[in-house]
Amino acid sequence: METGSTSDSLDKVGGQRGRGNKLGSMLPNLEPFVPRREHSPNELRSWAKRTGFVSDYSGETGVSSESYEIDRERGGFDRKGGGLSPKIEIDPILGRSRPNRGTEIEQELGSGSGRGHGLRRNEGDAVFWNQRRVGDENVREDKVDERKVGLNGNVNGMENKEGSTNGIRNGHGNGNANGMPTAMPTAEQKNEDAKGERDVEIGMYPGGEEPVPEGWTGQSGMKVGLRDNPGFAPFMYYGLQQFLSLAGSLVFIPLIMVPAMGGTDKDTATVISTTLLISGITTILHSYLGTRLPLVQGSSFVYLAPALLITNAREYRNLTEHKFRHIMRELQGAIIVASIFQSILGFSGLMSLLLRLINPVVVAPTVAAVGLAFFSYGFPQAGSCVEISIPLILLVLIFTLYLRGISIFGHRLFRIYAVPLSVMITWIYAFFLTAGGAYSYEGCNPDIPSSNILVDECRKHAYTMEHCRTDVSNAWSTAAWVRVPYPLQWGVPIFHLRTSMIIIIVSLVASVDSVGTYHSVSMLVNSRPPTRGIVSRGIAVEGFCSLLAGLWGSGTGSTTLTENVHTINITKVANRRAMVFGALFLILCSFVGKVGAILASIPLAMAAAILCFMWALIVALGLANLHYSQATSFRNVIIVGISLFLGLSIPAYFQQYHSETSLILPSYFVPYAAASDGPVHTGSQQLDFAINALMSLNMVVTLLIAFVLDNTVPGNRQERGVYIWSRAEDMAADPSLQAEYSLPRKVSLCFCRARCLGA
Repeated sequence: METGSTSDSLDKVGGQRGRGNKLGSMLPNLEPFVPRREHSPNELRSWAKRTGFVSDYSGETGVSSESYEIDRERGGFDRKGGGLSPKIEIDPILGRSRPNRGTEIEQELGSGSGRGHGLRRNEGDAVFWNQRRVGDENVREDKVDERKVGLNGNVNGMENKEGSTNGIRNGHGNGNANGMPTAMPTAEQKNEDAKGERDVEIGMYPGGEEPVPEGWTGQSGMKVGLRDNPGFAPFMYYGLQQFLSLAGSLVFIPLIMVPAMGGTDKDTATVISTTLLISGITTILHSYLGTRLPLVQGSSFVYLAPALLITNAREYRNLTEHKFRHIMRELQGAIIVASIFQSILGFSGLMSLLLRLINPVVVAPTVAAVGLAFFSYGFPQAGSCVEISIPLILLVLIFTLYLRGISIFGHRLFRIYAVPLSVMITWIYAFFLTAGGAYSYEGCNPDIPSSNILVDECRKHAYTMEHCRTDVSNAWSTAAWVRVPYPLQWGVPIFHLRTSMIIIIVSLVASVDSVGTYHSVSMLVNSRPPTRGIVSRGIAVEGFCSLLAGLWGSGTGSTTLTENVHTINITKVANRRAMVFGALFLILCSFVGKVGAILASIPLAMAAAILCFMWALIVALGLANLHYSQATSFRNVIIVGISLFLGLSIPAYFQQYHSETSLILPSYFVPYAAASDGPVHTGSQQLDFAINALMSLNMVVTLLIAFVLDNTVPGNRQERGVYIWSRAEDMAADPSLQAEYSLPRKVSLCFCRARCLGA
């Protein structure tokens, strides 16, 4: 076979194939190739370096219209009967072979009556073609496994009648590609394909930059990447920035929960210090032993609703002596049991199997229901002092939405520190209101709130003084300067079957929440998603972290905060070491008792107002998971809609059974008293309490409905937005993937046999 590129040889090949094919009419008229005699290799190397040229010379010049076969093992194209086969790419600069960057099959509409296939180099993508052989029938099913940065790539392959496939690119945000039967493309179809291709390229690579050939990592738009090392001072700054932006999630849960449990201001300060300590320790553990993604761990709102349910149980309503310690010890026992269950779920590999059933259509309404569960508590509590709560809500919205683009010294302070800045400004404003006598009433003593109940004139002002004044808390005067939280500081945990059953189911909700956060953050930092084993390892470590939270007595379990997605998106910092530095600072703050005392002095109306924003943010982040699926699909719309509606309506049915509760509890705590007064009566008080409590939790009902519907209603992978996780062989072949998710070498020796954990 002659080698060359003359038009005579091309016409000769076209004539051999017959005039019916008319392939020659599709090829351009090429001038005869005249080799350059004075050839400089250095000039070629310089030109290749400037232009990024990659040679795919195969030594064959014959062209035919026969179909191409995809070879998975070789990573290139084979053509039946000879032809172009770019199996090996030679780097003209390094002089050695390098991994195939992938090509795309694209149909060309020629002027002849035959059908031809054109090959073009797709410089914006990294597409890998897989091939599978079935028996001896030579049946080939081509899959396109698009591994793209920032998207959840799902792939379906369909074989046409002629044994060849045509990859048609889809412009959905989920990054799906379907193999469709080959047909003569019309002009309208080509326009739609081109439009979809442009959409995928725009959504895939920020700034239009090409991904790095080896691995998936590239330019993610992050200021500080996962493994960057900007220096000690930037590490400290970025670490503090991450935790300050999450202050609303780390601090305000004890402000709501401890007073409801009957705790004092000193108890509130102690629980806040314990929460800071547990958050710091668990963040470090997750950074080294979990998924190793830059995620802050801490007390989650997922555990707040069941904690309020247990707090408002009938046997605790009239308990006065040591009420706080008794409830805390029962919460500790339930959290310890649930943490053991969660750890077994992860370390045994069962979570890897469960991941096949957890998809965006399940995650989105479940996470949204976590925030919606507190709609009856948010503003009813904040409304006790509207002159403080409304300005706080308006201020955080102004900082977050209207001033988010303003940069001061190169930093968008209003967008990053919207919550702490709003709280600080409003707190100063509330201090001036208190000092100016706005909440001072004649004959009423703010230092002794209980005495105000005895005076008829002060009784109507007692509630306002308690929730609005900035000087009613005695946490500063009672807290020690140095106090180290220690395990079992509240006493020996109490184990009850009913509370353990509740927290076990709630830990499943927390695991589903974490799965969505793992995937979203891995895509946000421009990394490949973790393997199922790594996700299982992360859930197992979260279970161990909840065990620590149960032993120390923070009141809630520890899990990955959903707000991590928002924080990383606005700060553009996704660095593992920065998280560790911030966690160390958090641990040091937990040893200073006055830090917890200052935070415990925040008025309850302010805490409820800022939580209105935090809960709304969780709802938005939950629904944002739908962008991985076809959000406009009728199937998905119905599943999400019915899950959210019934997730609110069914608990409302269970919460209406309160005969005497409304006379004892405040109105915002009445929905959390259904565990003792619900409609279920099986004859077992433990079982009745657990079922009534679970069915009154919005997130549990929503998860149950969404999980059943999404896994039973027919729908293809593209429509459902099925999460695509990396495979173990991908991790073994990609050094960058190993550096991002693999355990440290000494630690991995302990898990060398646990392949399901992705060690």
